[in-house]
Amino acid sequence: MKLRKVSAASAAVLALALAATACGSGDKDDTSSGSGSGGGGDKIKIGIKYDQPGLGLKEPDGSFSGFDVDVATYVAKELGYKPDQIQFVETKSADRENALSRGDVKFITATYSINDERAKKVDFAGPYLLAHQDLLVKKDSEIAKGADLNGKNLCSVAGSTSAQNVKDKIAPKANLRQNSGYSECIAALQSGAVDAVTTDDSILAGFAAQDKYKGQFKLVGEKLSNENYGIGVKKGDKATVDKINAALEKMVSDGSWDKAVKENFGPAEYKNEEAPKIGVIVK
Repeated sequence: MKLRKVSAASAAVLALALAATACGSGDKDDTSSGSGSGGGGDKIKIGIKYDQPGLGLKEPDGSFSGFDVDVATYVAKELGYKPDQIQFVETKSADRENALSRGDVKFITATYSINDERAKKVDFAGPYLLAHQDLLVKKDSEIAKGADLNGKNLCSVAGSTSAQNVKDKIAPKANLRQNSGYSECIAALQSGAVDAVTTDDSILAGFAAQDKYKGQFKLVGEKLSNENYGIGVKKGDKATVDKINAALEKMVSDGSWDKAVKENFGPAEYKNEEAPKIGVIVK
């Protein structure tokens, strides 16, 4: 009899525990997918770069800065999210399509050039910036055009097509040097180890605008490619694409786009193109 009483008590305790657990799981607000509609305690996860000054940079204090960050923050606001509801996620170039398909982020603003191959895997809003491949040289450099690089040292990132593009199109006798990242190329330019660095002009301007480099470099003005930066969205999510496009149009019309360009690229004297028209891809 005593054993039966203990078992009954244990069963009652177990039933109460299960009921409490069930209630707890029902009350939990799970926003880990970043797909909420804003408001309340919802969060939105946005993919950016962490290592591109002027575009997407994680600062030492944990904050984020750059043009892509400003665009993403503005778009998120129009979608109903306050700054403290945004979670920026580092999204490297090679993982952007996978991050969207897995649902790791709601959208990606990370120097994401729109092209036909990528458009098969993700949908794009925008474009929101038209960049061009260019050359960055020292302020007092005699290099005024791409052809002046013949016999000079040119730096780009390993695996990038930018340096080869220069050799193929304008300076076949340039000496290529490849580093693991653009920060190493910029440091080599500052020290005189190379004569020029090449990649998108927006990326070059972002590095040149850093406090430690202000006034030291200039963009040559070559337009070796057209890079239409778009905001990547999971394939088939037309509703989000439409909302982002409306936000981008508002950002341009109210002057926020121009302000963001000047604040992030101004110190490098970046001669940016006008804000592109939504859906218009410059080939």
